[in-house]
Amino acid sequence: MDTEVRAMSCHGNGNLSVVPVLPFVLEGFQGGLQTQALLFALFLALYMMAVLGNLTMIMVITLDARLHSPMYFYLRNLSFLDLCYSTDIAPKALANFLSSSKAISFGGCATQFFFFSVMGTTEAFLLAVMAYDCFLAICSPLHYPVIMSPSACARLVLGCYSGGCLVSGVQTVLTFHLPFCRSNHIDHFFCDVKSLLQLTCADTAINELVMFGLCGLIVLGTTLVVFVSYAYITLTILRMRSGAGRHKLFSTCGSHMTAMSLFYGTVFVMYAQPGAVESMQQGKVVSVFYTLVIPMLNPLIYSLRNKEVKDALWRLGHKHTVP
Repeated sequence: MDTEVRAMSCHGNGNLSVVPVLPFVLEGFQGGLQTQALLFALFLALYMMAVLGNLTMIMVITLDARLHSPMYFYLRNLSFLDLCYSTDIAPKALANFLSSSKAISFGGCATQFFFFSVMGTTEAFLLAVMAYDCFLAICSPLHYPVIMSPSACARLVLGCYSGGCLVSGVQTVLTFHLPFCRSNHIDHFFCDVKSLLQLTCADTAINELVMFGLCGLIVLGTTLVVFVSYAYITLTILRMRSGAGRHKLFSTCGSHMTAMSLFYGTVFVMYAQPGAVESMQQGKVVSVFYTLVIPMLNPLIYSLRNKEVKDALWRLGHKHTVP
């Protein structure tokens, strides 16, 4: 049989026929050449800042021995996820701004979808782990070194990636097993699940139920961990007599809370509630925020509000500028 076969197309008489695989077309944003050029410049600027910021965080945490602690181990993994997250989406989007075809192969679309889902789900789990780590460090400082041993940290991060791969695998199989027989034009700038479901002639009730169920379970579950952890953290900080200590802890935890609010807020708006974003154009704007803006902002949030990271950046810069 020809390898260029996508799925079985549904006809009104109930018969099925084989539909040849055609590349998907990522329609992206509407507008003429000037609009596409402006969007290209915006996406390029956001992507370059995201790459520079996250690579810097990874390099500083790796090279500075004073940052070799569980908190920064998780932060380095967060930077890696953000780097991969934006790299999965931005290069293809940038190429399409300069292309007239805007095509992406069926396999390329499935691959992009899989890794996008892996990184997003893993990041949700990792943010919850970071909240739990912060809770242990502040509320159980004597037991913290034992509980958060290097092996335990590695297992937690491995669990985050494993969970992300499992959820993404389920979503990818369910989505790309569908017959895409209505059109091959995806009304988005990347292979997003909601846009893909609009192209199938099959019943998508199971897919939508799984999507909302998994996203809702992940968002609500990880958010519960975060809120419980920070409730205890807040009570502990308020009991502290040292004003300087309270300020330091609030500053560190505030960075984490800001990053989590941005991430969970956009994911909840897009995926965790039916009908949250009705307009595709509105959905594209929200998608830009969590695929490019958040990966760009996270390194700034953690570096500008964290004295240890700023000191490490200064030491690294001083080491390479002073002969």
